[in-house]
Amino acid sequence: MSKVAIINTNPLTYEMLNELFKTELPEVEIFNIMDDSLLPQARKTGVTKDIIEKLRMYLKCAEITGADIILNQCSSVSEAVDILKNEVSVPYIKIDRPMAEKAVSIGKNITLLATVESTLAPSRKLVEDTAKELGKSINVNTVLVKGAIDLLGTPEGEKRHNELIIEEIGKQADNCDVILLAQASMHRIMDKIGNTKVPVLSSPSEAVTAIKRLIKI
Repeated sequence: MSKVAIINTNPLTYEMLNELFKTELPEVEIFNIMDDSLLPQARKTGVTKDIIEKLRMYLKCAEITGADIILNQCSSVSEAVDILKNEVSVPYIKIDRPMAEKAVSIGKNITLLATVESTLAPSRKLVEDTAKELGKSINVNTVLVKGAIDLLGTPEGEKRHNELIIEEIGKQADNCDVILLAQASMHRIMDKIGNTKVPVLSSPSEAVTAIKRLIKI
């Protein structure tokens, strides 16, 4: 049985990601490493040497535990993947890289929605770097859905969080070819948005598809 390790920085996505993997990849064993200090630190300081050292330790733990693939759950610390990925013998992938690849294949004008400000810069860079690697010319518009992330934690708060993101999708759909949800925590709206004028992509969905290809399921 193949094993996938998820390095988590946010308890708000933990259950959702694990349920998605159980549904889409029931034949794969999932195990988690959680450090909920990483995201608050990254939001304040960006990716520091301390964050990289912590992630280096977690990577080694995942490898020792037998992971065939290691998934980085957090977009805000995704630049650490580029620094550390060659230090392990198994694929260490950004959760949003497959989404970026699909987005640049769909169209030129890309809107990137986020609810955490620290996600905007690394996510934009990821999309632009992906386009460059694939020889695509793109325009990226970044939009922060202010206040949404702070609403998570209660059913009523989550409902309003989802409404704010869906409202922003409606506003942006006339001005782009594809909309990306920058954070894994935003995946929770995918079964609530209905039909949209342009494709809306979430990083967990595209990551699961990519992992299926990697382990040849």
